[in-house]
Amino acid sequence: MSSTAQLDRQVVEAPKRGLARLNIQLENIASGIVLVLLVIVLGAVSPAFLSFSNFLDIARVVAITGIIAVGMTLVIITGGIDLSVGSTVGLVGAVTASLVAGSVSDNALVSGVKLPVPLAVLVGLAVGALIGLINGLIITRTKIEPFMATLGTMIFVKGLLYLYTGGYPITFDPMPHGYAFLGQGAMFGVPTPVVFFAVAVAVLWWLSRRMSVGRAIYAIGGNPEAARLSGLKVDRTKVFVYTLLGLLAGLAGIILTSRQASADTVIGTGFELIAISGVVIGGTSLTGGRGSVIGSLIGVFIVGVIQNALNLFGASTQIQYVVTGLVLLLAISLDGIARRRRRT
Repeated sequence: MSSTAQLDRQVVEAPKRGLARLNIQLENIASGIVLVLLVIVLGAVSPAFLSFSNFLDIARVVAITGIIAVGMTLVIITGGIDLSVGSTVGLVGAVTASLVAGSVSDNALVSGVKLPVPLAVLVGLAVGALIGLINGLIITRTKIEPFMATLGTMIFVKGLLYLYTGGYPITFDPMPHGYAFLGQGAMFGVPTPVVFFAVAVAVLWWLSRRMSVGRAIYAIGGNPEAARLSGLKVDRTKVFVYTLLGLLAGLAGIILTSRQASADTVIGTGFELIAISGVVIGGTSLTGGRGSVIGSLIGVFIVGVIQNALNLFGASTQIQYVVTGLVLLLAISLDGIARRRRRT
């Protein structure tokens, strides 16, 4: 393509990009207003909801699924999805915990090699990134729909988790201070999971808004074929976002096992649904090309506030799943209506 043609194309597309960013900002503002109104209403119903300790609990819980959600945002913007993140959380949590000194289990497989905490964490993160890399390669090389590819990976990784642990929990006697700090510590009064979440949001916001790979992610989600013809490395970018999501899911698994001081076969179950709910509620379109990390940040807090309120009101786990599912269905429906309006 000639330089003149490229310049003409940039002139034509610049207003479209500006309008898209304005729409995203307006959606983020709307989501923020919904969150504030939700807090006000719940605070009026239950004064205990507005306590500082309760807000701190919400932040701790939201931080773990939020780390996954911000990575999921980039994957969904490319037009993909990853259903295997919950299983990745479980496997990475179990592998990392088993490698940390002081971990014990009735399964002989996980009570052998022990590593210093930093090295054990690096191994766990590598496992998570490897799972994401495999997802990306399967999707880009075989052209299988991301939903089906990651569904298969979810089942496969869950099977590996059962094989690795033998179905037995992994506990600590005692847990090393360095590992406990990851999920139970604090920095300047802020819980370490919240610090990790804040760093993840900042890094991925910068990546998506200030780096060329971020522009490529949006272009691929908007029109993969046009992105390919423009010279963008479509497959490479997709592999990158899936690998990054696997890494973040692994980080969430490590923080979770540290926070709970144990790892078992149910850790991470359903996390993919909570993460996707937060992303969609935050305004990211499931068809790709539209969304933001900040929107997902607000979305996961909306989900977290709703779940926290249900806990305060004594709702059962089953009721919490029903409510979360209804909220997700509402967000998907609104996304579909918005897409139809944009076409007309």
